[in-house]
Amino acid sequence: MFIKQPFDEFLGFEYKRIDDNNLQLRLPIQDLIVNSAGVVHGGVISSLADVAMSNLIPPNENGIQRVVTVDLNVSFLKPATGSYLIANAQIEKQGKTLIHTECSILNDNQELVAKSKAILFRKS
Repeated sequence: MFIKQPFDEFLGFEYKRIDDNNLQLRLPIQDLIVNSAGVVHGGVISSLADVAMSNLIPPNENGIQRVVTVDLNVSFLKPATGSYLIANAQIEKQGKTLIHTECSILNDNQELVAKSKAILFRKS
């Protein structure tokens, strides 16, 4: 199960759980998310990474997230173009309340366009 929120549906995210510590999130590239330079907006890429890493921890039975992001770092490595982006997220270390995660974002040619790290706080 994944977090249920209208923002994710609006962007058209497609989820795939790999195992307990890894997941993949696919974002179709639409004109709406492309900036005036002709590449995917950095804020959308940041959101893609954040949503992917937040979904590493399954939501409660009502689809409500159990974690919130307390620190997010995104490094943009290459302009993001193509027909879709794939976020590969994984848990690095899980403590009692803090969870360290990382995410690689690739374009449809499997080229690395961004890397991200986040620290998540477990709410429940």
